[in-house]
Amino acid sequence: MTPFLQLISLLAIILVAAKAAGYFSNRLGQPSVLGELIAGVILGPALLDILHWPIFTDLALPETVDHLAEIGVLLLMFVAGLELHLSELVHNTKVSALGGILGVLVPVALGYGIGVAAGLSPQESFFLGLTLGATSVSISAQTLMELGRLRSRVGLGLLGAAVFDDILVIFMLSGFLALVTGGGGLGTVGLLFLRMVLFLALSAAFGWWVLPTLVRRTGRLPISQGVVTLALVVLFVYGLAAEVVGSMAAISGTFLAGLMFARSPEKERIEAGVHALAYSFFVPIFFISIGLAVDTRGMSLNLLWLFLGITVAAIAGKLLGAGLGARLAGFTYRESAQLGAGMVSRGEVGLIIASVGIEQGLVEQAEFSAIVGMVLVTTLITPPMLRALVAEGAPARTSSPRVEIEEEV
Repeated sequence: MTPFLQLISLLAIILVAAKAAGYFSNRLGQPSVLGELIAGVILGPALLDILHWPIFTDLALPETVDHLAEIGVLLLMFVAGLELHLSELVHNTKVSALGGILGVLVPVALGYGIGVAAGLSPQESFFLGLTLGATSVSISAQTLMELGRLRSRVGLGLLGAAVFDDILVIFMLSGFLALVTGGGGLGTVGLLFLRMVLFLALSAAFGWWVLPTLVRRTGRLPISQGVVTLALVVLFVYGLAAEVVGSMAAISGTFLAGLMFARSPEKERIEAGVHALAYSFFVPIFFISIGLAVDTRGMSLNLLWLFLGITVAAIAGKLLGAGLGARLAGFTYRESAQLGAGMVSRGEVGLIIASVGIEQGLVEQAEFSAIVGMVLVTTLITPPMLRALVAEGAPARTSSPRVEIEEEV
């Protein structure tokens, strides 16, 4: 088959597998995202290894799927931001800061201790801790959206904490690499901080003063789906700017773009268009791609204890760290546990940081395999754990009276 026919054949298999697995997961009382993640593991190198079937000979195929998956996670976080209001997040700044910061520091400390106990060097141990400090909130955001709890106190606190988590982990990682490689020391760290502030200031100013006019004028143009196209362009630009200008993850930029569009009178039209595009095509590919990227066959029995150690530390670190932050901010014990559970997934963020370690020579291939195994377990365990902690039928506790009125209508 030609490369194009191989691509559409693979995409057809991925989409059918994702939706079928999501359906059966729902029938078993679990979020559909859990089924889609498991389907990815089944299709991946751990079992069926679909990308190496004889019919798929195009070497660019895995990279193409990865790119489509990255678009999927950008759209997912945009939709999450679109369903919220900036004022709601502002009301949860305390829990976001405490949950995000402690949710990084505690796992990093645990990971460092495990690395030292395993005989790794201080540098390798600290980097191991950084991989445990990362969070991929996209899995939890999807789970909470399915449960109708994204706009609860826990959902708002979780999304805000993820932003703080992203900023702190990237800041620590960049500073660590600068010091280890001799790339500028404290001056580089200071410049990184300024770039983050610059990105947040520029993106907020654009979204507050310029974007409403663009949306209004685009809505008047006689073009098909003009407002939805504008939303796609802006979310991609925000994601690009987050990486290039702010040295942050692109998902943080698209989440911020969603918050900006949530203020628009065209919100419902944008939400309908982007939601259909995301969940019919790109988001299922993203969830499947996580399993396709995980190859646990590289893990030897000698690494079993390291894998078990960092996996337990990864789960406990977020539950204790982020949960303690939420408790200090006034959340109940149950809400604190829910927020901590929502921070457990490492997903694509953990894989990205682990890949940086391989490129910089900070971890060996053996340790990398253990980290990948940890990422897989934490990603799979998050949806059922979060669902179990979110009481079925219990009213979501919200952050503002306006949200309560909307939910009662």
